[in-house]
Amino acid sequence: MMLKLTEFAPQESPSDDVVTLPYDARQKSRLLSKTDSGIKIGMSLPRGQVLRQGFVLTGSDHFRVRINAAPEALSIVRTEDALQFARACYHLGNRHVALQILPGELRFLTDHVLDQMLVGLGLTVTHDVLPFEPEHGAYHGHGH
Repeated sequence: MMLKLTEFAPQESPSDDVVTLPYDARQKSRLLSKTDSGIKIGMSLPRGQVLRQGFVLTGSDHFRVRINAAPEALSIVRTEDALQFARACYHLGNRHVALQILPGELRFLTDHVLDQMLVGLGLTVTHDVLPFEPEHGAYHGHGH
């Protein structure tokens, strides 16, 4: 048996299970997966949505599944220099890189070419495995 998840439930809804997905999978509108407890699920959602940490999905059977962001290999740049920070954001954004922007810190999916570009700008790049929650796109609707 497979649960079909077709709509968003209010985020404050309690969940019956959790599915942990990497960023790439959270961008898909159609996806087959398993919850963390092993239940098969099929997602069929409106196109253009990115599933964010904490979103709750449901279907006609009202079973609710909370989205969890999976830990992924990330490149991390930290600087208190506002000009360096802005330059790094500019160059990564110009390449349409999904960025998680935090105070004085940028995170993106590890890419050694991008790492070298940032080192060339005078920044230090470190690596870690963490959940990845990039910025929402400026032109995407978020109706839930």
